[in-house]
Amino acid sequence: MKKEEKKIVLTFSLASFLNDMGSDIVYPLWPVFVTTVIGANFWMLGLIDGIGNALNSISKAISGYLSDKIGKRKVFIWSGYLMGALSRLGYAVSFTWWHLIPFKVLDRAGKLRDAPRDAMVAEVSDKQGRGRNFGILRAMDNLGAVTGIILAMLLVNVLGYRLLFALAAIPSFIGAFLVYFFIKDRGRKASKKLELRMFGKRYKKFLIASSLFSLGYFSYSFLLVYAKSFGFAENTLPVFYLIFTLTTSLFALPMGKLSDKIGRKDMVVFSYSLWLLIIAGLVLFKHVLFLFLAFFLYGLQRASLEPVQRAFVAELSPSSFKATGIGTYQMVVGLLSLPASLIFGYLWDAFGVQLALQFPLVMGMFATIALLFV
Repeated sequence: MKKEEKKIVLTFSLASFLNDMGSDIVYPLWPVFVTTVIGANFWMLGLIDGIGNALNSISKAISGYLSDKIGKRKVFIWSGYLMGALSRLGYAVSFTWWHLIPFKVLDRAGKLRDAPRDAMVAEVSDKQGRGRNFGILRAMDNLGAVTGIILAMLLVNVLGYRLLFALAAIPSFIGAFLVYFFIKDRGRKASKKLELRMFGKRYKKFLIASSLFSLGYFSYSFLLVYAKSFGFAENTLPVFYLIFTLTTSLFALPMGKLSDKIGRKDMVVFSYSLWLLIIAGLVLFKHVLFLFLAFFLYGLQRASLEPVQRAFVAELSPSSFKATGIGTYQMVVGLLSLPASLIFGYLWDAFGVQLALQFPLVMGMFATIALLFV
């Protein structure tokens, strides 16, 4: 790597590690906290997760466009980490399900850091190393998540949910500090007028395929609740999240590197196919052993999708509006998480999990077919 590339990738990797450590102290405990401690039902859980993800998606598009327009990246990145820290303090003092909504929004709005950060990484990377760099970021994200999960498992029965959530804010405060003091904007010029024609057919086709996939890509919260239905105690559920996150951490970098060699599209097709395999397995096999395999495959699927997807979108976006292209993609895909979570949650409540799983299976098939035309 070049000197500037090393500094940017290293700083963002450390900040991502710390932020995800704080996030994943909360995330594996989140569905149980919402449904048991707060007392919400599955529909409310889906609503909270869906609203948070949808609004976080809008923030990515706005921050991406503003970042291109004013020629600044850094301010969006460090302030995003700060928002994540403040949201966890809010969770700690919430006592009804609707109290959680504004803090979930703040948490997810902190994702405004993503498009400017990804654009900055893409701009300092060449095509032969772009998948690798995004793989490093995702690996560090998930390594931080693994650390957070282990801390959650060790400390939840000692500290309780609320104190633990408050302490989870500290790593993100440190991450915001690192970006603020060690990252410098590259002094890029503000972009000119944005026009739709700047985004080519490949970008638009990939956006359509990804949208179909996202509509059937339900929240991880439901998969953890499904694991609970097998009789696992609440304090053991983070084990499943740990399997998924550790797998993602271990395979994100190799998958990113592999996409540099064989191409982005083939890796995304592989990832979509893994998702179909997971859903089909959950429908066909109701044995607890497959549940462990499902979480492993889920981690492998995320590792093969997230870094590759980011590199692919960065390459398909116009150079003068790279953060806008990344943010718009993340917004559209993220907005679909609201209907995805609500539809899946409703189908589960009304008809049971086996029928509910048919919906993501069908949408995944449509998405894979659409992807072949990119």
